[in-house]
Amino acid sequence: MPRLLAPLPRRSRRLILPRPLLAILSNTFSASASAPHPPRAPPPPPLPQLSPLLPPRPEDAGSVAAASSAIAASFRDWFLEAPAPPPAPLRALDAIYEALAAEDTAALEALPLSEQLVLSVLRHRPRKLPDGDALLLLRLRFFDWSGRRPHYRHTRAVYHVVFRLLARARRNAVVVDWLRLFSDTTAAAGQPRFHDTLVVGYAVAGDPQRGLNVLGRMRFRGLDLDAVSSRILLNSLVDASLHDLADSFARNLVSSPVATCILIKSLCRRARLEDAVALLDTLPFAEASRGPAAGSIITEFCRRGRFAEAAQIVDKFASCDVYGAWIHGLIEAGKLDTTLKFLSDKKEAEGYIPDGQRYDKLVYRLLRRNRLGEVYDLLVEMMEEGIAPGRSTMNAALCFFCKAGLVEVAMHLYRSRMELGINPNKDVYNNLIRALCRGGETEEACQVLEQAMAGGYFPGRQTFAMFASVLCQEGKLDKVRELLDRALKQEVWPMDSVLAKYLVALCKSGNVEEACAVPQIASSKSHVGLYRYESTYKSLIRALILIKRVDVLPRLILEMQDMGHIPTRSLYQSVVCALCELNRYTEVLELLDNQLKRSELQPRVCYNYFISGAGHAKKADMARELYNRMEFAGIEPSVESNILLLISYLRSKRIGDALHFFNLIRGKKPPGTKLYNVFISGLCEARKPEQAMVFWREARDNGIIPSISCYEHLVLLLCSVRDYDSVIKVIDDFRETGRPVSAFLCNVLLLHTLMGSNLLKALLRSRDKSNSVEMQEEEIQGRKSGRLLIGDLITSFASGIKNMNDLEQLGEEMEKYFPVDIYTYNMLLRGLSMAGRMDSACNLYERLCRMGYQPNRWTFDIMVHGFCKNGDRHEAERWMDAMYRNGFYPTWYTMRLYNNASLRAHDQKIISFV
Repeated sequence: MPRLLAPLPRRSRRLILPRPLLAILSNTFSASASAPHPPRAPPPPPLPQLSPLLPPRPEDAGSVAAASSAIAASFRDWFLEAPAPPPAPLRALDAIYEALAAEDTAALEALPLSEQLVLSVLRHRPRKLPDGDALLLLRLRFFDWSGRRPHYRHTRAVYHVVFRLLARARRNAVVVDWLRLFSDTTAAAGQPRFHDTLVVGYAVAGDPQRGLNVLGRMRFRGLDLDAVSSRILLNSLVDASLHDLADSFARNLVSSPVATCILIKSLCRRARLEDAVALLDTLPFAEASRGPAAGSIITEFCRRGRFAEAAQIVDKFASCDVYGAWIHGLIEAGKLDTTLKFLSDKKEAEGYIPDGQRYDKLVYRLLRRNRLGEVYDLLVEMMEEGIAPGRSTMNAALCFFCKAGLVEVAMHLYRSRMELGINPNKDVYNNLIRALCRGGETEEACQVLEQAMAGGYFPGRQTFAMFASVLCQEGKLDKVRELLDRALKQEVWPMDSVLAKYLVALCKSGNVEEACAVPQIASSKSHVGLYRYESTYKSLIRALILIKRVDVLPRLILEMQDMGHIPTRSLYQSVVCALCELNRYTEVLELLDNQLKRSELQPRVCYNYFISGAGHAKKADMARELYNRMEFAGIEPSVESNILLLISYLRSKRIGDALHFFNLIRGKKPPGTKLYNVFISGLCEARKPEQAMVFWREARDNGIIPSISCYEHLVLLLCSVRDYDSVIKVIDDFRETGRPVSAFLCNVLLLHTLMGSNLLKALLRSRDKSNSVEMQEEEIQGRKSGRLLIGDLITSFASGIKNMNDLEQLGEEMEKYFPVDIYTYNMLLRGLSMAGRMDSACNLYERLCRMGYQPNRWTFDIMVHGFCKNGDRHEAERWMDAMYRNGFYPTWYTMRLYNNASLRAHDQKIISFV
């Protein structure tokens, strides 16, 4: 064979493989190697009822710890059943790669070379060497060295493995060059099936046309491909989308089930599914139901959403392989409920159990959607059915325990990863670090991070941000700095929020100089340092705004444009707002003049940015000055410019000037919908209900339908001033527009129903006045479609508060007809808290967590408030701890209740001691 690598130099210091390892290699790759299976692990106990966002109750800590210990032991025993090779052969294979890396092939002279050993070495992945070009080079070095050993000749299987390794590494050009050198050697022509190897090599390298050329020369000499090589070439033609050549080549092949499967794949790729089904019917049932043929059609039907036709094929060619293809198609299409039902039905009717690969895919998809109960059921089912876990299953189990709040179980298995054969991937490290951060175990999270980076993994953006945020909150800024340095060494640029939080934390700690020096932490990599990143400017500018160091802001925002970064409207608005808040009007005008001299922003857009910034600072005079300068420069103000100045007046509470400017605009041109929306919403924010109602009626009389946001502002203001009769009128008008009810409107109405009975009375009065008018039910487009009056929502919620028995069921009913969010559930929690039903409140909290809602500050505050009102100090402490761990802080009133409850408990303790 041709030499593709230079001869390796011999060294005087020889790295001889130990004799035990050679003996193990000889025994491992012999026919007598077999190992008895250990006894099956017992099933684990049920999953304890706990929330991943809350620490366990003190009285439940013992039972949770016992359940966690039993679960960890059960999964540990299950993982030990995994069919993994014994550790000694792995060490021997690692030693072979160490010798190859040391370029000391003399240490390998005593290896018992065989096809099985060479294949095992080529497929082995050393633990201390990352997968990449270095590992590929060592594999090629071993292939080259072993091919020149006496009494051993590479087989076609070895060649095919090397071809695939090069193709997966996107080294197709290397394969082609290799084959060219191989075909030029005269000695190679005498090898058996020489031309077959060339054709297969070109096929694997993605160049089937050159393989066809070799085939033409073979047939000219009276030779032909064997059956296996012909099918590999046919499959390569299909993969290269050379379907016409594939059809022509297939006509000259002897009909076989494998060739038919490849042709079916070709038809599926061309969307000729009916022809593919017809070709499938020509196969015998045993061959058609074996998997690849029917599986290709089923997968393509599912990808195109034609599930009924795919189900017909599944019923017609029922087999384990076809069931596996159907499960794969359903999972890829996101039909997880259908997949679970299919598995349940087939297991009950036929005793069908999918293989571990299908289980793993389903478990990962359920994990992604946080359906933790079903994930645990599937893992237990795999354990009970005796399915040995693979590495993917083990990693999925660790991710599950992290998400389910059982981080102790995950860490117990993780610490035994070498013994259990667990090879953590990036998802495992990310989930472990996030779970440890939620539990306050930042030191252990740092250790896991070190081990992850030692294995070549770096946390994802979300994990990185969460870890850095927790470290900033705990004041461990040296750890944050070390984390940033490691990120830069890994050439991973941290998120803007991470740098911003780090800068803010440094500023809060009084280390402003180091905060300003943060952008230079990568100056060794580039002469411009981090300033070549747009995010650096944004983070630094926002950090300087927080600490009120606005003198350098104009220079930074102009400098970032010199580096090719265009500032966004929000960034310019923040800079101008910060300057105006400190009365730096001269600097604002200078920055405007400098910006107008540039070409990055259009003049009108530039003026709008500055007017918006002055408006956000509530400096209406400055906004008007900028507006006048625009007109003086000959630039006609746009509708957006008028809106921005109007917003400036409204935010500055200068309602008279806002009315005057609105009338001035109205005198020039009839105002449109957007101007009315802004003006009415601004009046609502300024708490001017009478004027807001006047202009709302004027807009409706002019045939203008305000936006949903405008209706929301108006209803919120009218409810806040207790003008519920006007609220009912606005709601009735909103119903006439035919728009779907927003979650905000529902929440405002529920809140004021919770606060008293006046809204319900106003609704009843409105109904009494319109008894003769038949009220039409409206379509509420929420999560589902249904007919329900807004009035029915108010009366149902008011009835639930009165009876205090139906609030839990009311939440389920609301989801059917109205859009709900976490604020809706917070009000239901508040209602239960006011009634003292904290057990029902805890159940509702667990339910909203299971449904995927993320509890916010008010959720935790309501729970702490309720337990303090009930005098349950221990539960209040537990929820307060959970609030702090999730980065929230209580309101002052809840904090006062909490302190009073703690003082009462302390006084009772003193009295008991006396």
